[in-house]
Amino acid sequence: MLNWNDVIKYANHGNLAPERRVEKTDDEWRVQLSEEEFRVTRGKGTEGRFTGEHCSRYDPGIYSCVCCDTKLFDSGEKFDSKTGWPSFTQPVQPNAIKYEKDGGFGMVRIEVMCNVCDAHLGHIFPDGPAPSGLRYCINSVSLKKLENEK
Repeated sequence: MLNWNDVIKYANHGNLAPERRVEKTDDEWRVQLSEEEFRVTRGKGTEGRFTGEHCSRYDPGIYSCVCCDTKLFDSGEKFDSKTGWPSFTQPVQPNAIKYEKDGGFGMVRIEVMCNVCDAHLGHIFPDGPAPSGLRYCINSVSLKKLENEK
């Protein structure tokens, strides 16, 4: 189980290697993604609070990257953080997520990205529930829900 010390270590010293890599040009991503998906995942944007389709979904399944279909989060790790974005306590695998320091908006946060295609997903915070204490705060638009898959 990942914890905040692991996240800081990866952000400072490098991430685990992904199982594969997907790299495309911005033009290739624009053909594949909606305008909002591109703005958030490739342009490091943020969707509005309580606007995403996955914010209040808790049905069983796996959430994958909207860009490359990499499995990222299991619905069993999802919780209601009351922040307005889907929140998870753990990724499906430690190497599914990439962590980088983000100094935007006058603060230092840890950005989380798909480790396979570098899609911006959101940020992680150390204020989640036990036992990990992690809260992956994720943009709905960066996720695709895989139905009937566990």
